[in-house]
Amino acid sequence: MTETHQITTEHIHIPVEEESGASAMGAYLAYPQDLENAPGVIVGFELFGLTAYVRTLVDRLAQLGYVALAPDFYHRSSPGVELEATAEGRARGFELLHQLTRQQALHDVQAAITYLRTKKKCTRVGIMGLSVGGHIAYLAATQLDLQATVAFYPGWLPTQDIPLSRPTPTLALTPGIAERNGYLLLLVGEQDPLIPAEQRDLIARELRESGVRHELVVYPDTSHRFFYEAGESFCQEVAVDAWRRVREVLATELASHGGRGYLIETPGVNERRPPKRLTQEKQAAHEVRARHTLLSF
Repeated sequence: MTETHQITTEHIHIPVEEESGASAMGAYLAYPQDLENAPGVIVGFELFGLTAYVRTLVDRLAQLGYVALAPDFYHRSSPGVELEATAEGRARGFELLHQLTRQQALHDVQAAITYLRTKKKCTRVGIMGLSVGGHIAYLAATQLDLQATVAFYPGWLPTQDIPLSRPTPTLALTPGIAERNGYLLLLVGEQDPLIPAEQRDLIARELRESGVRHELVVYPDTSHRFFYEAGESFCQEVAVDAWRRVREVLATELASHGGRGYLIETPGVNERRPPKRLTQEKQAAHEVRARHTLLSF
């Protein structure tokens, strides 16, 4: 599959309604020029803000045929900030992260959903997030109307270490995903210090017991941030496999539904088809342990 749609990109502002009043949230938008009413995908950024890397991912999704939108979740405290992946940038990122509450993040995602549905006429909307954005994506899937969720290495799900995971751990909200019949793709590295084995076991058990339609992929000998090409933890084989899975999930859960039945070409997903319907007995878990020796590139 080559990403061939010509795209238009914009920096926009979206109104956010919350208890303290309305605010304007910056966002980066990209959409295919040759499609109308395409499915929408919200992109949750890493700790470092709405960086060029995140904008590149938005562009890639738009080239696949989606209306892709990355909100600036730091718009209340430091709008437009782009941090370097350095010790100083990480420290500043954690300062900003600890100023972002659960309710604020949900307001922001809801505003993005509303924009995509009303302004871009997206009938189906999903979300993809990385690290901090992965946590936000998981959280949003428990509370909001999202048909597909992709969470790359989301930290702090079973803990209360950050405001996003308070007053109760975000993992405890997992039944909300099943209640909305959303699909979750969770991609983590076996050596990720932010998501150790005991936390992965907790996440897997909660997904099973909650009856969430999901796939949990654990990549051996792989650390955090394996999808970031310029990072020291980047793994080409793992990144390629992860992107294939992302494309397949979005194509199945978003692009194969709705009025126009958009065709998004991906390996193994090359025709319009109805949503996956699992029996109650089979609904619980689709856990995959992907091993390099089993991957074909």
